[in-house]
Amino acid sequence: MTRILVCIKQALDVSQLKVDSTTRRIITADAPKKISDFDKNALEEAIHVKEKHGGEVFTVTVGPEDAKTTLREALAMGADKAYLISDPSFENSDTLATSYILAEAIKKTGPFDLILCGEASIDSFSAQVGPRLAERLSIPLITYARKLDFDGDVVTAERSLEDSSQTMRAKTPVLVTVTKEINEPRIPSLMAIMKASKKEIVIWRAADINIASEKTGESGSAVQILDVLAPKTERKRIVIKGETPTETAEKLAKALVQEGVIGR
Repeated sequence: MTRILVCIKQALDVSQLKVDSTTRRIITADAPKKISDFDKNALEEAIHVKEKHGGEVFTVTVGPEDAKTTLREALAMGADKAYLISDPSFENSDTLATSYILAEAIKKTGPFDLILCGEASIDSFSAQVGPRLAERLSIPLITYARKLDFDGDVVTAERSLEDSSQTMRAKTPVLVTVTKEINEPRIPSLMAIMKASKKEIVIWRAADINIASEKTGESGSAVQILDVLAPKTERKRIVIKGETPTETAEKLAKALVQEGVIGR
């Protein structure tokens, strides 16, 4: 039976964030959370594979207890089971520490054929968890897949490389990170949402998967975030006037050229 694992992150909804105009710090208190957009694409693709070839889809999440709400959405979309890896010692873990936690949890879940991740998370956009996880599990990695085909024990993916594309194949088990172009995530039906409430969410603590505390949190991270500030923006408040609309447009065009906003 095909077994697919999808790594999901509960991320802040960046479109709903506010900024303190005085300090320029991001206000995260009471900010809504959701499945990171790219991870939702990864989950949708896993469900596509399941619908075509059969099998099971499990999600794995490292996060706080309230991530259970987000996981219910994943279960409503079509995942069969969800694993939440939650422990106070995981706080402030960067991608290095997070990939370690995920790897240890995945090893405990048992054999798998395919791991799917979003190309990056919508909040930090580091694009490092997928590659680091593949390295820790010693399996092949295909990144930025915009098209995926699963046939037996071979995965074929078309990679997006900005101005070109590349087709790659790998034998399972393999980890693939996907882009938003790969699909359009479904909206769960009312019936699917009701069924999701009966699906299992397994919660593991650090001790349950023998996590070494020195490899998580700040002590296990290679990067520490000291502060997050919104970019400082100042308007020049330049007013352009002319006797006629044509004259005003000409002055505006000249000013934009001088500022380097547009070319000559």
